[in-house]
Amino acid sequence: VKLLGESFKPEDFHGESPYEIMFGPDICGYDKKIVHVIFSYKGKNHLVKKDIPCKSDTLTHLYTLIIRPDNTFEVLIDNKTSETGSLVADFDMIPSKTIDDPDAEKPEDWVDVAEIPDPDDRKPDDWDQPKTIVDTNAKQPEDWNEETDGEWTAPIIDNPDYKGEWSPRRIPNPAYKGQWKPPQIPNPDYFEDDELYARTFAYIGLDLWQVKSGTIFDNFIVSDDVSECQAHAEY
Repeated sequence: VKLLGESFKPEDFHGESPYEIMFGPDICGYDKKIVHVIFSYKGKNHLVKKDIPCKSDTLTHLYTLIIRPDNTFEVLIDNKTSETGSLVADFDMIPSKTIDDPDAEKPEDWVDVAEIPDPDDRKPDDWDQPKTIVDTNAKQPEDWNEETDGEWTAPIIDNPDYKGEWSPRRIPNPAYKGQWKPPQIPNPDYFEDDELYARTFAYIGLDLWQVKSGTIFDNFIVSDDVSECQAHAEY
């Protein structure tokens, strides 16, 4: 479902038509079964960063999106909370307060190798074995003729005692400091918007692409009163 603004022209509705909010289940193939929550902001569409699973059975279900004036949201499926979150933290509409310092450099003595070869580990005396050996159990075929077949030699087989190239075991590096991360600095592009939630709707549009028939859509309600929506949901 797409909630469209006042500038929307119904006679020119298509997949790229600008909208304020897109909400609803998206089932694509066997692995994509999620609830889309997408907000348009400053000319770009922003998908919620959380994976919200949707229902994929053959029953009908009620999907509800609640947007609150404190810039939080809640998704309900069949009147039960499926996910909650923040329009700030769970979308990319607002830049983060801090960013990596682009001028920071990892210290030359920083150790980010978590494991090292054990300097006290020694290769066992019996480690080195040939990769292949002569099959000592092989016998010359009774019908072997050296005049016509040449001199018989036993076949070469893989050596069951071969262990491969030896390397010392790995141990924790006592000098390990962890993965280096640049320090955070204030983001010069950061700003606040206390009215991310505020939207003006004039139309509802259904933008569908499906490969199976039989999908049913019914009973839409858009309201600024949650109790009104709940009354319809319980009807």
